[in-house]
Amino acid sequence: MSAKTVLKILPGVALVVVLAVLPYLSLTIPGILPGRVNGPGSLQLLAVCFIFAGFALSYDVIFGRTGLLSFGHALFISAGSYLLTMSLSTWSLPLPLAILVALGLTTLLALIVGGIALRVGGIAFAMVTLAFAQAGSIIILRNPNDLTGGEEGLVLNREAIPSILIGVQNASYRYWLALGFVVLAWVLVALLVRSRAGHAMAAVRENEARAAVLGFPVYRVKLLAIVVGAFLGGLGGVVHAVVLGGSSPHLATAEFTLALLVMVVLGGAGRLWGAVVGGFVYHYADARLIELSGSSLIGSLPDLFARLLAEPLFILGTLFVIIVYFAPQGITGLAVRVLRRERA
Repeated sequence: MSAKTVLKILPGVALVVVLAVLPYLSLTIPGILPGRVNGPGSLQLLAVCFIFAGFALSYDVIFGRTGLLSFGHALFISAGSYLLTMSLSTWSLPLPLAILVALGLTTLLALIVGGIALRVGGIAFAMVTLAFAQAGSIIILRNPNDLTGGEEGLVLNREAIPSILIGVQNASYRYWLALGFVVLAWVLVALLVRSRAGHAMAAVRENEARAAVLGFPVYRVKLLAIVVGAFLGGLGGVVHAVVLGGSSPHLATAEFTLALLVMVVLGGAGRLWGAVVGGFVYHYADARLIELSGSSLIGSLPDLFARLLAEPLFILGTLFVIIVYFAPQGITGLAVRVLRRERA
């Protein structure tokens, strides 16, 4: 490994090390985290933020790297989550086999959905993927044979999970599990981007017709992007089920499908750190704004401002519009542009 490469990855490694030792820090950051840094509430919030960062990375493989506007990615995330929960709670499979079943069936589902949806292009592709996602959401809510729990969701069988991942006192282990997931997803996507398949995805994204003329197997490249993104999304669904203690129908809704697109655009599509930052910021803002909306500070504001600030989705939507208008390359794109100006 060259010295240039080491210098390039060093900040990322240092950040991971800092994040890994957070559960040992008994500090309080007022207004940023709910309580001590190593308190259960703060670690749980950060853990879910990491999982959302991983979700955004998995979607970026399809949208940011290959240029496919898919509205069906939530189907794969919810499939990973529900298949793990059902494997443990309903079919009583051991944890390693349950994870293999969840990831294997999610990948198979991606092959089927992607294989069909890619027969059409453009807006038709987006509509077909949305139709599959809506069908999955309806099946989950209808609760066939009491498999999915309907609107209540499905609780994880705690006896099938290692004891270090259960209970408030073990929040740090769930935090490290979520951190490990986003690091693994980041490394896999980074390796994919630098591979021949990653270069082919970039060629398809830039000009599909030219890529086809140059001999790239466009259909297989797109299908590979969907399968890899679905595998990472399904893995995120597995980790989400373990950290949250079950599966929620919210993961399969059209609202969550659109949220994935917002996360990637917010952070910067086609950028490794863009998807991570977008997913992390989206969930952090969503969770903290909900908590802030019930505070006495918001209640003391004039009625109009109090009503607006009590709606987290309104604030996130406004932030999204501002980012798209003033920084079309997302938060990370804006940061890169500012740094380059300072160096010039």
